[in-house]
Amino acid sequence: MQISENIGEALRAIRGSGTRAVLTILIIGFGIMSMVGVLTSIDGVKFWLRKSFSTLGANTFILQNVESNVRIGGRRKLQQDFPPVEYREALRLKQDLQQQLGVLANIRTTASFASVGGFESKRTNNNLRVIGTDENFLAVEAYEIAEGRALSLDDIEQRRNVALIGHELKVKLFPDQSPIDHYIRLDRNRYRVVGLLKEKGTSFGSAGDKACMVPITTVQSDYPSGSRSFEVNVYVANAAQMSAVAEQTAGLFRLIRRLRPVEPDNFAVVMSDSFVNDLMNNLKVLTFSATLITIITLFGASIGLMNIMLVSVTERTMEIGLRKAMGATRRHIQIQFLTEAVTICQLGGLLGIALGIGIGNGVGYLLDTDLLVPWPWVLLGIVVCFVVGIAAGIYPARKASLLDPIDALRYE
Repeated sequence: MQISENIGEALRAIRGSGTRAVLTILIIGFGIMSMVGVLTSIDGVKFWLRKSFSTLGANTFILQNVESNVRIGGRRKLQQDFPPVEYREALRLKQDLQQQLGVLANIRTTASFASVGGFESKRTNNNLRVIGTDENFLAVEAYEIAEGRALSLDDIEQRRNVALIGHELKVKLFPDQSPIDHYIRLDRNRYRVVGLLKEKGTSFGSAGDKACMVPITTVQSDYPSGSRSFEVNVYVANAAQMSAVAEQTAGLFRLIRRLRPVEPDNFAVVMSDSFVNDLMNNLKVLTFSATLITIITLFGASIGLMNIMLVSVTERTMEIGLRKAMGATRRHIQIQFLTEAVTICQLGGLLGIALGIGIGNGVGYLLDTDLLVPWPWVLLGIVVCFVVGIAAGIYPARKASLLDPIDALRYE
């Protein structure tokens, strides 16, 4: 028999099996759906994380007073017991980095996480982030100017009340006009808009389009705080030198803080991708869980499929005897029943793959990621279903092929 004939006969047998075959297909589909769905979701989360953390720049690291360690499935450890990084320390480090290592750095601090912006009668929600920064902001971080200009060194030195605003402020406060040279209100302060940042979307750990950048010296007077800590964001042109520059930066800051050789660092140097890498590594737990669920489900499905095939052999004993009487060999019988088992598995696999991709991209849609088709996992699902079909069908197929044709024709 040709392969197409075997498949056609298998489909007719599956229709004859009714509910049993449908339930087996659904069980197999659930197993494959759990694997493909979770793994597609994980791919979407990874894409979102990389996209979100791109605001830090690809070749940057941060010196700050916060050391973090993120765990999945456990507690999130967050230590803030280091003393604040003072502005004079940050400024000294920035100067030393440029003079001694030839690298750029910008100083920044968050003045407010929940500010309200206003222009004339228009107001924004209280979710704006006001960030104090310096003239190296655009050179170091992954923002671009859409209109106007960046903050200048004069703005910093003169403590001018000027601001760069994100795209969302432009949409809400200046929907039909340019924001440049207009004055906006941020909380109780008034700033002249000198630049508009290009739209980049909201991202994890970043202000995104809800950012409003003002001179770091202006922030200190407009948003006074006795416990404020500053961050130094360092840009390294050559990514291969990141680790070396980070170590040298830590050494320079130890000198600024006059730490003795035996004293540990009382600050943290955080690579821009370290947080993402921690999360990526911990996502392996979800991958393992999805694989384990799939194995358990498919094991149960294989047992169910074997039972269906054994029942099918019993119900079709006379048919098997008739085929043998007409010249069908043991090999023909075995291939026919194996084809039925593999067909059932593949139907369940295709159902699971379709549902899994749909669920995974549903999660991706919520995270605003691109459409993802995890081809390696799709191919793995097809191969796994083929193996399960062979494993579950080989015993019933062998049993059917060994039936005596005379006894089979007498079976009632």
